[in-house]
Amino acid sequence: MYILKNACLSIIRNKGRNILIGIIIVIIACACSVTLAIRSSAKNLITSYENQYDISATLEVNRDSLMKNFNPSSEDKEQGRKDMIDQFNNIESLTIENIENYSDSDYLKNYYYTNSINVNSSTINKATSEITDNEENRKRPDNMQMPDNNISQADFTLTGYSSYEAMNDFITGSYTISEGSIDNDFSSNSCVINSELATLNNINVGDTITMTNPDDESKTYQLVVSGIFTENNSDSENSMNMFSKSANTIITNANFINNIISNDNSVKYNITPTFIIKDKDSISNFESELKEKGLSEYLTLRTNLDEVEGATSSISNLSTFATTFLIVTFAIGAVILFVINMINVRERKYEIGVLRTIGMKKSALTTQFIIELLIITIIGLLIGSLIGALISVPTANMLLKNEIEASQNNMENVNKNFGGKMFDGNNQGRPDLQNRNGINGIVNVKQVDSIEAVVDFGVLLKLLGIGILLTLISSIASMISIQRFSPLTILKERS
Repeated sequence: MYILKNACLSIIRNKGRNILIGIIIVIIACACSVTLAIRSSAKNLITSYENQYDISATLEVNRDSLMKNFNPSSEDKEQGRKDMIDQFNNIESLTIENIENYSDSDYLKNYYYTNSINVNSSTINKATSEITDNEENRKRPDNMQMPDNNISQADFTLTGYSSYEAMNDFITGSYTISEGSIDNDFSSNSCVINSELATLNNINVGDTITMTNPDDESKTYQLVVSGIFTENNSDSENSMNMFSKSANTIITNANFINNIISNDNSVKYNITPTFIIKDKDSISNFESELKEKGLSEYLTLRTNLDEVEGATSSISNLSTFATTFLIVTFAIGAVILFVINMINVRERKYEIGVLRTIGMKKSALTTQFIIELLIITIIGLLIGSLIGALISVPTANMLLKNEIEASQNNMENVNKNFGGKMFDGNNQGRPDLQNRNGINGIVNVKQVDSIEAVVDFGVLLKLLGIGILLTLISSIASMISIQRFSPLTILKERS
């Protein structure tokens, strides 16, 4: 008790010096609280993004497996090339049963797919630059490309999506609904068509079109046009063509195509799955599981993990910058306090000699100096943390402003691409989107805005730890000096 009382009296008696130390500690505390707050906010934001950026995976040809048995230096090089082509052609096409089997996994959050078939029509004409319509001379346009060579050539591509999440062209903005909207009932016979095809055939929203099987014109499929879309991008291969690449693409839902396939086994289709993996640690486990379920060695899993991690790279850099600034601030503060405390001990050398002469132990005297600095440090930390709490929120928000604006713009653009009805606040009428904050990595900005209480209890505990550590480091000068000083020598020098 005597030591605490004497420490308080010493603080009051040496106001000027202690105020200077207090100001330095306030500045250090303020800088540390801001950097800790920004670091905490950045980590929370990264976690929030990673929880909402889906790790998606698709199946593609494993070219390495196809090439491993090909030896270009062998004598029968031509036969090896033919064998490799045969292996590629013998890769079994994926079926709906395969997709359902693969998707039954504890390592997945969700899955979706697209299913495409080729069709003709008895009511509309295809978009083509050819003048003749003679069936014998009919030539497939360059802008009609199907991913599977086994699918019959026809006038139109009928593509079915299993959910909104599968409609990547609309999400990225390659396609945009210009009239009507995409039907949210993924079991209806609705469709959306390209604006060029709609103009050529005078088709409006609400009209019915009839599609036919290219191998059997007697088999027909009725579709109601619920929307018209426009293709926004034009690659170099298609830039000189009269019509866009999707001019003869008709978009519907996967259930409609599945019903066609189930009723007619002769229909050839191309199915492309996308698997949503729970986390990056589950990727290798899911790959092993696919092999156990019989996935061909010539097919491999490709993920977007690099893209997901790259999406938060700027925020990770912000967190790294905050950590570096914190270390630099702490180091500079510790050095300054050490020097000031060393000067303080030299100025109070006579006081130390008197206290030691009247019988005060070295340990008690050292404790008094530490308590003095600790009291000043705690007061400085409280003031600094209050100031830091006030400026950390606008500082963090300013640094993260670009990320927030980018998220808002992405969500608004996706909404427009789907005809302005994709997100209506509560996702009414969209059970596949309820309880979700985004789609395919397009994060709902409300999640970002919720990270505002950046100076929390955890930050205050870290500040207290920093303050105690600074006190101990800066008190090393007094500990060494008190242990080294001789009371008699000090008094003789004074006299």
